[in-house]
Order: sequence, then C-alpha cells, then structure tokens
Amino acid sequence: MTPEERAFAAELQTPVGAEGSGRRRYAAAMALNQAGRLSDAALEVYRICSPRDHEDPAVLLALRGLAGELPPISAPAADIALVRLVDETDRYLASLSGPGLGETRAGLSAWTRAAPQPVDRLPNAVVDAWLPRALGLLAADRPALAAAIGDAAPHLTWITYDLYAPETIGEAFRLNHAFASLVGEEMAPFTAQDYDLGLFLIAPDVLYRDHRHAAPELYAPLTGPHGWRFGTGDPVTVLPAHAPVWNEPFRPHMTKVGSEPFLCIYAWTRDVNAPADVIMAADWPELEALRIGPAATAAQ
Repeated sequence: MTPEERAFAAELQTPVGAEGSGRRRYAAAMALNQAGRLSDAALEVYRICSPRDHEDPAVLLALRGLAGELPPISAPAADIALVRLVDETDRYLASLSGPGLGETRAGLSAWTRAAPQPVDRLPNAVVDAWLPRALGLLAADRPALAAAIGDAAPHLTWITYDLYAPETIGEAFRLNHAFASLVGEEMAPFTAQDYDLGLFLIAPDVLYRDHRHAAPELYAPLTGPHGWRFGTGDPVTVLPAHAPVWNEPFRPHMTKVGSEPFLCIYAWTRDVNAPADVIMAADWPELEALRIGPAATAAQ
C-alpha cells in the first residue's frame, strides 16, 4: 500500500457519529476504489452512508456480504489518530476568522497528503501533568477536537524547548512548557518544508516572556482566558479561548498563562529555522506575579 493509500485507509476509519464523517469516509473510499483497493460494490455502500454520519458502513457491508473487504485496507492505529487530528485541526481553523488562517490552512493541506511517518515518543512531565486537564476543558465545547488530540498525543514527539538562554526566558517557562510538531521539518509525522504546525502546552500561571522571530505565527488557543501583549510596556490584554492571535514577522509578543493550562494550535508559515529572540522588559517580576482567573475578560 502506498503512503497515499495508507492515508486514505486511515480516513476511511473516521469514527461514526463525527460531524461530516460520512462524506469523509466516502471520499476516502472513492480514492481507494480508483487505486483498485476497494470494489465498486463496497464503494456503493460508502456512497449510501455518506449523508448519514451516525450510520456505520460496516453494518451494510456485512449485510451485503462485503465485510471481508475491510481487513486489506486497515491502517495502523497511529495513522488513523494522526490523520484524524489533521482533519479536526483543519475543521477547527475553518471555524475561526482572522489574519493568517488561510495561509495556515493552505500549508496544512499541502503537507498532509501522504501518510504519516512514525516519530520518537519521548516522556514529558509537562504533558503528563497538564494535557489531561487542558483536554477536559476543550471537550466542553469542542469534543471532537479534544478526542482527536488525546488519541494522537501519544504518537507525537513532545519537546521542552531548551535553546533559549535560561537567564532570559526564565526558569518557570523553561521547565513548564512542551510542544509537539504535527507537520514540520523535524520530528513531525507529516513532513513539510519551511512550515511547522503543532500543539503548544504551558502550565498555569507561567509567563512566556516577550520575544520575537522572523516567522509569521498563528496561535489558536484552545483554552483560556490568558493574557497577551504585543510590545514591552504595553498593557496586558486578556483573551478567551478560540480567539486566534496572528503575529507578523518580528512582532513582539508575550503570553501570560491564566489559572488553567494553556493549550493551543500553533503554526509558523515560513522562515521556521530562524531563531527567536527574547526582548528584555523591566516589568517581568510583576507579570510573573500576575494571576488571571477564569472570569477575566478585560485588559489588566
């Protein structure tokens, strides 16, 4: 089976009941049929079930004596989880509005056409401590995305970034964050060139100090509220979950995590290998001490 066929096989196993799942299964079935991996009779079953997200095609396949076709097109569990996360990420980004989203989604589509490749799975204490809580919060209003992240998380390489100088980035951030690339040049299951999209997690109350970089960057926060500012000395603005932030190249930005863990989808759409620089600010001690509760909505 080619990488493309493996990707379609994973999509064919989209969970029954997920919004739009019938159409996604049918599209994958058409691709597998054209590749000679699925019969015309089985394709017709997926066509019939395509408008019915809650109907399992396996039932009708069995009734028509076609159940034996499924094992040859099965995909590894990791592939299924990763393809599903790509699909749910794109659906989530499509529900948002603001700059950078079109550019981000175009890159996501361009670099996820082949099947995912296995990556190293590294233990990460930050993920163990805070990802379950963040996903519990996300599940309240985005259950499909929360489930997709939870299923895919064990198949990603989670890293606590250590290239910032400890004395400039701060000990709290250095020890209490993790990120995982889903689509990117290194340690990502979907390989890309000069593009990086993944998940970013920070523990509660941590300050991600003022910094900037050449890469244009999208933050799509999945939890909130959290504090932001876009210039040293500027006031902190508190934003809720699902309020995307787009940083133009070299735009200073800072994040102050609220009382709940910060989980977001991030994307660098170009210049991904250029390093980030910390911008020194005199008010970091006050910002480290700042606490943003769950009901905060205004500038601090």
